[in-house]
Amino acid sequence: MLDKTVPYAEIWMTRLLELPVTKHHLPQGFDFVFYQEGDEVEWAAIETAVSEFEDTVQALTYFGEKFAPHLKELKKRMLFVVNSSGEKIGTCSAWWKEAPNKDRYPLVHWVAVKPGYQGKGIAKAMLTHTLTLLQDLEHTSPIYLHTQTWSLVAIQLYQHFGFDISSKDLDGNFYPDYEKTLAILAELKKTT
Repeated sequence: MLDKTVPYAEIWMTRLLELPVTKHHLPQGFDFVFYQEGDEVEWAAIETAVSEFEDTVQALTYFGEKFAPHLKELKKRMLFVVNSSGEKIGTCSAWWKEAPNKDRYPLVHWVAVKPGYQGKGIAKAMLTHTLTLLQDLEHTSPIYLHTQTWSLVAIQLYQHFGFDISSKDLDGNFYPDYEKTLAILAELKKTT
């Protein structure tokens, strides 16, 4: 869940593609499935549940613009976690982004677990699976991840998997929030 009481600043994180992946497994009663046509509704519901979007209409609009043009890729890159009833309760994508110089970079994209299922190790298992997928599907290093200071618990999780906060964004530019990010995170460490 996002903590919007924390000042906002964007964060870029990186890890080398070839680093070993810390292994975590899903708890009993949960399984992985890949995206199938129609799952955008479930994706929108999950992302809205964690406050990434104001509502599912906004989430579906984003999905239509950014993901829908890549249907074939979605079926092997967008991961869901389902509970024993078949409900999709988490999602993460082994995506990519093209830099201005046309280099293609691996990207861990839109990690989310519905609030009632957080703290059970589901995100750890999703990251294990997603990073392993990226190692199989991509050949460029490093892997990028974009997040924000509102996601302190997630930032700590990403660091557990070898991600470091970067001073540069995916395009190789110093991003304006970098110093602000470090200051906010330092302040948060004092209070936790």
